[in-house]
Amino acid sequence: MLFLGFSAGIPILLIFSTLGLWLNEAGVAKSTITYFSWAALGYSFKFVWAPLVDRLPLPVITKTLGRRRAWMLVSQLAIMGAILLMSSVDPKASVDSLTIMAYGAVLLGFSSATQDIVIDAYRIESADKDMQSMLSATYIAGYRIGMLVAGAGGLFIASYLGSTKALYSYDAWSGTYMVMAAVMLIGVTTTLIINEPDTKRQESEYSTTDYARFFLLFLSIVAAFILTFNTTADWVSATKKTLTEFFDNKHLAGFIVGTVRMMTALLGAYIAARVLIVLNIVNRSMVNNTYVDPVKDFFSRYGMSVAVLLLAVIGLYRVSDIVLGVVANIFYQDMGFTKVEIATISKTFGLFMTIAGGFLGGLMAIRIGVFKVLFLGAALSAITNLLFIVLANVGHDITWLYVTIAMDNLSAGLAGAAFIAFLSSLTNIKFTAVQYAVFSSLMTLLPKIFGGYSGTLVEQFGYSEFFIITTLIGIPVLWLVYKVKPYID
Repeated sequence: MLFLGFSAGIPILLIFSTLGLWLNEAGVAKSTITYFSWAALGYSFKFVWAPLVDRLPLPVITKTLGRRRAWMLVSQLAIMGAILLMSSVDPKASVDSLTIMAYGAVLLGFSSATQDIVIDAYRIESADKDMQSMLSATYIAGYRIGMLVAGAGGLFIASYLGSTKALYSYDAWSGTYMVMAAVMLIGVTTTLIINEPDTKRQESEYSTTDYARFFLLFLSIVAAFILTFNTTADWVSATKKTLTEFFDNKHLAGFIVGTVRMMTALLGAYIAARVLIVLNIVNRSMVNNTYVDPVKDFFSRYGMSVAVLLLAVIGLYRVSDIVLGVVANIFYQDMGFTKVEIATISKTFGLFMTIAGGFLGGLMAIRIGVFKVLFLGAALSAITNLLFIVLANVGHDITWLYVTIAMDNLSAGLAGAAFIAFLSSLTNIKFTAVQYAVFSSLMTLLPKIFGGYSGTLVEQFGYSEFFIITTLIGIPVLWLVYKVKPYID
């Protein structure tokens, strides 16, 4: 689990902060850079294809390696392929190169989310319940080490190979991503060495054909989303121009049009799914058992009003933290900090502060209850954003960077520990896998969508005003957490 956790921790920062610095050095606009965070939306929708990964056998490979190891190996090879694809193009060369890199980032997010699904299933099936806490702790430790290698390690390598903001080097960043692809061989080797879990699971009432048709449903949803998104391009261009003239603000116009475009694409995907179900191309009973029943259970247990309130807390709890986090590394670089300084303080020191915050949050939750820690974590996550305003004013100051990183990561770790306990308490044991997948996906969906606009906000208002905005959007979360108090402790 240590090595599998390491393998799972590598990809995420290659989409977020490390990639952000690469694009920033290449001279890509901040508004475009933060849109790349949407490539990780695969993590937020992984519950959609989790049942496929759980049951659908892969030709030849499943018979050779087993169900879990087969999907694990395929997802890891896909991760390596995506990283190598990203390393093969220079984002500064042309718009087409940047587009190819975006496709690589999307593939990386999708493949990494798939790997997470398989590793979670492997962990649960490979040992008894009394060992799960130990396996989880080991997995998280490996995950954090993987993030450290991809974050701090990636910045050290790129710096060593000679790329700076003043003197950009594509070869340095390309070499860095090639190294990260090679590091994924640790996960591949682990997958080939470990044994398939010896489970006596009850066979599903559904056939392989049912799951193949279900896979068709998933592909159709994705195709409908992409098709709707692409076909609205001309409308987006015309509407954005009209709204820019109306509001006299191109950033606000871009935000409105982009949000409507995303919602329209999601509506197109939903309509495609409904059509396939109505035409009985997909087994309706299978869809109900997989998705509908877990959702109905949640709403029946809590009632509509309370359930919506709980979902609002889940969807918005981390918004202040994630929206700021998308642009954090770019901010550090613009303040004059080198990649080595960012790697040492933000990635390495910050990692240990996050771990410390997690342990502190866990202990406090046991002593004073989950609600108090949840509320405290939400308050600290918003308030600590104000420290970035001080850093924006003092500029390149190592001491203030340490203070800011320490407080921000400590509060994030504390809030995270309480939030995971909160999510776990909401699940029904009959539907643990699907409900927890839905909760954990919703947890990052809205913050990541909003985070895609963080670069636009910085360009429009500046860093200090942006940090004030991220603090203010955390205030409604405090009210939501307070309202759900009767359903936490």
